[in-house]
Order: sequence, then structure tokens, then C-alpha cells
Amino acid sequence: MEKSKILIIGATGSLGYHLAESSLKFCHPTFALVRDSAISDPIKSHKLQCLSHAGVTLLKGSLEDEASLVEAVKLVDVVICAVSAKQTLQQKLLIKVIKQLGSIKRFIPSEFGSDPTKAKVCELEDGYNFYAPKIEIRQLVEAEGIPYTIISCNFFMKILLPSLVQPGLSAPPRDKVTIFGDGNTKGVFMQESDVAAFTINAVDDPRTLNKVLYLRPPGNVCSMNELVEIWETKIGKKLESLHVSEEELLEKIKATTFPTNFEMLFIYSAFIKGDHTYFDIESSSGVNGTELYPQLRYSTISEFLDTLL
Repeated sequence: MEKSKILIIGATGSLGYHLAESSLKFCHPTFALVRDSAISDPIKSHKLQCLSHAGVTLLKGSLEDEASLVEAVKLVDVVICAVSAKQTLQQKLLIKVIKQLGSIKRFIPSEFGSDPTKAKVCELEDGYNFYAPKIEIRQLVEAEGIPYTIISCNFFMKILLPSLVQPGLSAPPRDKVTIFGDGNTKGVFMQESDVAAFTINAVDDPRTLNKVLYLRPPGNVCSMNELVEIWETKIGKKLESLHVSEEELLEKIKATTFPTNFEMLFIYSAFIKGDHTYFDIESSSGVNGTELYPQLRYSTISEFLDTLL
């Protein structure tokens, strides 16, 4: 079967860059929409140069420029958007273009996190709802009848895991560790490069059409107690545990505002409320990525922690 042509929007970002690399690796003709400002930024310009040399076709344009979106979308079968959370609502013009052209076989909007329709933390966010824009975009895509796949990958490993889920720390503790709640609720961590590989495998798969692709790989679903136990085994030392109750964590969250409290907010979401894992995947609306693609190798939490020793 001929591989779909893929357009990546946000290719100079961390996830977007991995998506472009993965698209090439799996032999898809790959295009990237590039803003003029990215070309003048030394770091982004270097990334674009690397992608271009690897075989990515660079197209000038932006989410605010309708004409450039039309020209780019006309060239491809699949559009993957990997812009930052603060740019979520800027996908509206892109959705309008995809709808008008009617030629896109699959759109993957910029969600890439925990499933916002399952989150229980919205009311804590001091008037700022981190998840509302993502829900709005998903509902718009569905209402327009655009064929889509949503990627629910939960946490990237670079978030919280380098500190062993200790807010404010940049490395895992060696003496004392704070456990939030009872420590038994499980969260999910994924490397961005692995998220990219699962995403690219999903674009031509009829099983993921109009579904949420959930990533919960064995070895990457862990409670805080399990994380601490893994780390203690690696350093050969028992840590002193300090416990913070749900009520105490809530007080700390409410004493500050988003985004200052984002680490504590994410901890509350994943490791207190269980937003990553409290629900079963319903076959009518979702699929399990590791069950669909057992051939894909991925980095485990234990392997990531090895890099911190």
C-alpha cells in the first residue's frame, strides 16, 4: 500500500521534530510547515536544516496564514499538528481549510497528553482551564466530520519523572522523598520519540480512524510507591518517605495560580485522581496503542531512571 503523505505543523518543537523524523523512518513523504520566524531562530533553523537534509520538504506558512495552509494541505493526505498547548485554539483556521478542501484522510490535532474529556481537575485551575481548548478543538473536528485520530500519551518523561515526581527538584532525591496521597494511584510516562512512532503507525490504520489512541505501555504505568521502589533498588538505599495528603496538596495548589502550580496540578491529576488510568478504554471510542503495535520498541520508566544515576 502506498504510504500517506504527511504534513507536520510544529516540526521545530520537541515532539514535532520526533514526528517528522519518525514519519521519514516509516517511509512517508514528509512535509513541514515553517514560519519565517523559525528560519531566523538559530536553534530552530538548525533543526530545519537537519530535517531538510534528511528528506523533509519545508513549506513556508503558519496557522494564521490561510493561503499557505491551503497550499500545504493540498499536497498531503495526513495532517499532524504538534503546536504548544497555548496555541491549541489557533488550529481553528487549519480545521476550516481541511474541511473546505475535503481531501485529508486523517487529521491528528495537537492534544498529546492525558485525555481532556476524562480530567477531573478543571475546577481547581483558578479560572484557567488547561483542558477546555483541547476539548473545544476535538468537538470542532468531530462536528465538521473530519477523519481524525487523537493521541492520548499522558506525561512525557521529561515532565516530573526527572525529579521522581518531586515538585521544584531537577534530579531524583537521594535521602527524602514526598509521596502524594496513598502513593498507589498510577500515572503513565512516555518518551516523545516513542509517542511519535506510535502516532505515525496510526495514520494509515483503519482501526484508529475516529478513535482515541491510548498509550499505556507495560513498564510505563507506575504509582509513586512503585517509582520510589524502583529508584531505591537502583541507588541501593532506602529513602525516608514524607506523606502529603490529598487535602494538603489541594491547599498548596489553591495557594498559587497556573502555571506556577502546574507540577502540583499534574501530580493531583495523575497520582491522586488517577486521570491517566481510572477508566477502561472503550472499544467504541478508543484503542490501546501497545496492543495494536506490539512490534514497536519503547523506552521504559526503569530505563529512563537508569540515565539519572
